[in-house]
Amino acid sequence: MRKVEQIVVSDDVTKYLQVIPISGTIVGNMPKQKHQIVIVGGGFAGVKVALELARDKRFHITLINDEPDFAYYGTLYKTAMGGSSEISSIPLQEIFTEYPNVNLTYSKAKELDRKSQTVTTKDGQKFTYSALILGLGVVTNYFNIPGIDKYAFGIKSLNDAEALKDHLHRQLLEEKNPVLNYIVVGGGPTGVELAGVLGDYVESVRRRHGLPERKVHVDLVEAAPRLVPRMPKDISRAIARQLRRQGVKLYLKTAVESQTSDELVIGSKPIRSHTVIWTAGMSNNPFFTEQGFQASPNRKVRVDQFLQAEPGIYVVGDNADTPYSGMAQTALHDGVFVAQNLIRLADGKDNKPYHAKKPIYVMPAGPNWAAVLWGPVRIYGRLGWILRRAADLIAYHDYEPWFRATKHWLAEYETEESCPRCFANTQTKS
Repeated sequence: MRKVEQIVVSDDVTKYLQVIPISGTIVGNMPKQKHQIVIVGGGFAGVKVALELARDKRFHITLINDEPDFAYYGTLYKTAMGGSSEISSIPLQEIFTEYPNVNLTYSKAKELDRKSQTVTTKDGQKFTYSALILGLGVVTNYFNIPGIDKYAFGIKSLNDAEALKDHLHRQLLEEKNPVLNYIVVGGGPTGVELAGVLGDYVESVRRRHGLPERKVHVDLVEAAPRLVPRMPKDISRAIARQLRRQGVKLYLKTAVESQTSDELVIGSKPIRSHTVIWTAGMSNNPFFTEQGFQASPNRKVRVDQFLQAEPGIYVVGDNADTPYSGMAQTALHDGVFVAQNLIRLADGKDNKPYHAKKPIYVMPAGPNWAAVLWGPVRIYGRLGWILRRAADLIAYHDYEPWFRATKHWLAEYETEESCPRCFANTQTKS
């Protein structure tokens, strides 16, 4: 075991990562018996760490996740719009079926004991670790806006997607004169993706049930002056034009004030709607505050050049205060990086420092249309959509063998409806 008084960050990393002065013991020169690795969070980063380490029999991995499935968040909006759940959800058991050294535990982490190096779950299970990886993802933030948490729909999980899909059917079928005004709050990637296909999906449900023709209104509300505000302005303008061409009404520089069961108030103006979908706010997982981790001003966890928040405790993906945090590609990069360093430590070698990798941004905004930002290159339209489909296939393969990855990828062309009439209709067409 080696003592360290301060972690020193190399010059090319200091502009990205903050130095955390620490003293204590680094987990290194691991014992020859299997190294006990505990991973909390079955998202992009956590699952990737587990997969990378599972191939090395020196490691025993416990993966703690509150759900039995890995959620591919970039496709949840498609499941909500009548698509197959196979495109947005992969059972963790399927991913790790060939790795007996991975223990899957479906629960929530409740407490971290640094002294005994244990994690206790909500149901009382206790796991000892030699290295701990935390990638719990983010939680929805409603910014204390009255009524939003009670009346708005979300799209953060498979259950959210299914609940929204069922609601759209009920509203059309049960109300004699349904209000066909739909409001998406949040002009980030998820809000843009959903707004781009929502109108077409509602119209397809109406046709399947032979309901009278009525115009569908989709509004997109964003508090910032433009859509996807983290992107260059020309990307924002192109996406806005595409959405307007599809009939989406944009409310920019407009804050949500409140919501009731049948209307949303924005800019002191009420908009009548029984369907408001909240994609606007996310906050870091409260576990980190509850367990006393150091946070940056943006409330993400401060990490060093090895992605350690503390010696032997790694924070990855959306939870870490690193460049491009919040992107799936960043979470994947983090997962591979941490796994490789743990293998290096097991080999008796030194850690390598973290280097941020700029992701490729691909944002769909309607059927067969996407905007791509690839370094200085911009691509729009059908070619952008083709690149998005290619990226999806590669992403599935990051977690599954090619034959299973292709199966999930091809599920893009399948439908999944709980409504008997819609189900029968789609089966007939296929």
